[in-house]
Amino acid sequence: MVAPPDNDVLWARTLHFSRGGTPALTGISVGVREQEILAVVGPRGSGKTTLLQCLSGQLVAQRGEVWFNSTPVHTMGRALRERLRRDKFGWIDPRPRLVAELTAWENAALPLLLHGTGNRAARKAALEWLDRLDIGNLARKRPHALSQAERQRVAVARALVNQPTVLFADEPTAPLHRADRAHILRTLTTAARSHGITVVLATHDADVAAFADRGVGLLDGRLVNTVPLPADAQSEGAACSLSV
Repeated sequence: MVAPPDNDVLWARTLHFSRGGTPALTGISVGVREQEILAVVGPRGSGKTTLLQCLSGQLVAQRGEVWFNSTPVHTMGRALRERLRRDKFGWIDPRPRLVAELTAWENAALPLLLHGTGNRAARKAALEWLDRLDIGNLARKRPHALSQAERQRVAVARALVNQPTVLFADEPTAPLHRADRAHILRTLTTAARSHGITVVLATHDADVAAFADRGVGLLDGRLVNTVPLPADAQSEGAACSLSV
């Protein structure tokens, strides 16, 4: 094994992963610098989610290496990887997965509560993030009483509440209207800058990728320099050029 560069908080080398015999990642190597916002750009089915899952330890690549701060994630057992995700990583899904029985603030505070933070401190931190996302007035409502955009904002607050070292955001604005999308992205990028959070952002939208410091392109599980984007992201037939 070769240790990663010192300035990379995440580093992956020659990742290979197949789903049902179909290659999802083919020889992917990528580094993510500390406090960087990196966009992983590509159309749906290009391997973006699989790459984020491998980088975050949710999946172990069938071949290749993943390092976090010079620690080999790919050699960790399941329990160690789960602890790493709980203590150091945040995750945002394309659609929120909230606990129906909990209020908005309880959902947002969940990572802190599971980590043993006292109820008062966890509630205070959760409310601060809900306020930043303009839904502090909905803190006592349960998910069924919230709109889709409001539920997604709660999920964003939950991902940020423990100030993770790395935040993985998998199409975090996909279900949102343009105005909601811009507000959440501004909150994410502002939080990353002010709290020193590294962000790995998967998107098929060139407007979303523009919030990042740097972009890498995926197509059919391979790194590419130019990514064709669908018509709803840019004009028909357009492509997004990226630094790989």
